[in-house]
Amino acid sequence: MSSNCDPRNAPVGDVDAALMMIDSRLKSVYEDRSESHSEQQELLKQYVASLGPGGIDDLLDGTCTIIYMLMTWLRKAHEEHDKDVIEYVVPVFVASMLRMPRSVPPEVIPTMAGMVVAAGTGLSPNLWRMQYGDWTEAEMTPLEATAFLLAEQINRIADDREFAVRMIAEALNRADADKG
Repeated sequence: MSSNCDPRNAPVGDVDAALMMIDSRLKSVYEDRSESHSEQQELLKQYVASLGPGGIDDLLDGTCTIIYMLMTWLRKAHEEHDKDVIEYVVPVFVASMLRMPRSVPPEVIPTMAGMVVAAGTGLSPNLWRMQYGDWTEAEMTPLEATAFLLAEQINRIADDREFAVRMIAEALNRADADKG
C-alpha cells in the first residue's frame, strides 16, 4: 500500500541551495566564527529574499530532501548494529533543540521531531509536514537547525566534519550523471 507521504511523490526542491546553507552553518560552528554570525545571517536573509515565493518553496523542499537523505543514512547505520534509529536519534535531536531556545521556539520542536520520525520511517518529511498546512515563519530557522543537527550527528559518527555534506553532494553528482 502506497502512502500519500511516499518519497517518490515528494518534490525534491533546491537541494544545492539547501546544502550550501547547511555547509555554511557547519563551517561557521566548526571554525567558531561567532563574530561573523550576524553577517552570515544577514547574507542568508538577502539570499532568501532574492529567491521569491517559488524559490523559497524550493529551498524548503530541498532542505526536507536533505533531512530525508540524512535520516536514511542514520537509519541504515543504526540497522547495521541492530539499533532503532528513532530510539537513538530522536531523543538526542530533541535535547539539542531544547538547548537552542533563541533559534528554536519550544512550540515547533514537536513538528521538527515529527519530520525526523517521518524521515526515519521512510516517509517524505515535506509531504508529512504539508498535511498540517503552510510552513510558518517560526519554523524556518528550526527547519535549518534540524538539517544542521542531523548533519552534525552524522559527522560525529563518521569522525569527519565534512562527511554529511560530501555524502549529499556525491549523491547529487551521481543523480546528475545518471540523467546525462
